[in-house]
Amino acid sequence: QVQLVESGGELVQPGGSLRLSCVASGSGFSTYAMAWYRQAAGKQRELVASITNGGSLYYANSVKDRFTISRANAKNTVYLQMNSLKPEDTAVYYCKAQVTSLRDYWGQGTQVTVSS
Repeated sequence: QVQLVESGGELVQPGGSLRLSCVASGSGFSTYAMAWYRQAAGKQRELVASITNGGSLYYANSVKDRFTISRANAKNTVYLQMNSLKPEDTAVYYCKAQVTSLRDYWGQGTQVTVSS
């Protein structure tokens, strides 16, 4: 069982920045692929960014050049740095740990609202 706790979501103005954090329990964090998803009201959950245990990165086209995913294995933490935020980035952001090909765990989500 892996528990994930996200933090860092809040209300921010368009053009602003936020950094989300996700802390994982247990000792296997460095072996997991980690990802950030988001779900806006009335829409399906979508993959925003991911990072493998080897450091390979993926970004959705909608966030490329604005968001940066990173990980600190010594702290069991994955981050999502979000810059140049837009109203369309408003969503609940979820952290996911891919432990094996058949097992993954999700956090409870953190709300990001971009509005003036």
